[in-house]
Amino acid sequence: MAEVVHTPRVFSGIQPSGGLTLGNYLGALKRFVETQDTGGVETVYCIVDMHAITVWQDPDKLTHATRELTAGFIASGIDPAKSILFNQSMVPAHAQLAWIFNCVARLGWMQRMTQFKDKAGKNSERVSLGLFAYPALMAADILTYHATHVPVGEDQKQHVELTRDIAIKFNNDYGVDFFPTPEPVIEGAATRVMSLRDGSKKMSKSDPSDMSRINLTDDADTIAKKIRKAKTDPEPLPATIEGLEGRPEARNLVNIYAALAGMTVEQVIADHGGQQFGTFKPSLADLAVARLSPITTEMDRLMKDPAEIDRILAEGAERASEIAEPIVKRAYEIVGMVGRGKA
Repeated sequence: MAEVVHTPRVFSGIQPSGGLTLGNYLGALKRFVETQDTGGVETVYCIVDMHAITVWQDPDKLTHATRELTAGFIASGIDPAKSILFNQSMVPAHAQLAWIFNCVARLGWMQRMTQFKDKAGKNSERVSLGLFAYPALMAADILTYHATHVPVGEDQKQHVELTRDIAIKFNNDYGVDFFPTPEPVIEGAATRVMSLRDGSKKMSKSDPSDMSRINLTDDADTIAKKIRKAKTDPEPLPATIEGLEGRPEARNLVNIYAALAGMTVEQVIADHGGQQFGTFKPSLADLAVARLSPITTEMDRLMKDPAEIDRILAEGAERASEIAEPIVKRAYEIVGMVGRGKA
């Protein structure tokens, strides 16, 4: 018999690792806003600062990055009155449930995680235990709210699948139907935005070349310049979507246009097929400036009042705790831990 009716709830989070890009906006923030504004489903969005410290962070820069990411959420359209917006470390339930999941998850599961292999490289024995075990914390982030849907990029799908495995094993181990098995939500024309200098690589704030990305703090002239100088090939845009095969840079720019305009890739090709990039790029630049400049301006305004950002985060943490605390308390009771007080 089920102990909990799993009503639909959306959860997702972003690391405050500094430097929001167009990839963060199209792959996450824009989609979060669309989910929020659809209505009918509770939306919980988190700045996952505990995940950030799995690699060493300068404390002052982490504080700034947490506030900047919060400003990015709000400037992009997340309304703290409609969605719950908070930073992870202010809700102890995340860490408390993560320990239970550390004991439920298997070592082999963690060793198979692609992102750990990529980040650890050849020095896996020298990285932090947190970097190895953080998928269990990510599972706790999701399941402490009994989230049923998790908007993620393709590169995070494996983590949601692991979360499902942990939920199933917990339920089976203790003979309950307590945790839901959340579904990854991967949709949109540009869920994975690629570098403006190399269409085979993901747009990243860690890329040495600033021309490889559009930052949400870039002004209008910089945005336009980066798009005009984006790498392309000598051929015009194709007349059909199949013509984008084998043309990663062309595909990336078309995807970005579609996502910013709220169109399908097919619609963009129908409107712009046959154009040279000398014609298409200025159109994309105008669109990007129109969509992103208001976000940049609002982020700048918000960052001038850090106390207000901190107030919003604290209020969100209180609301998040109201959901998380009873769920984690019940998980502890199921495991057999008694006398657990308020987090």
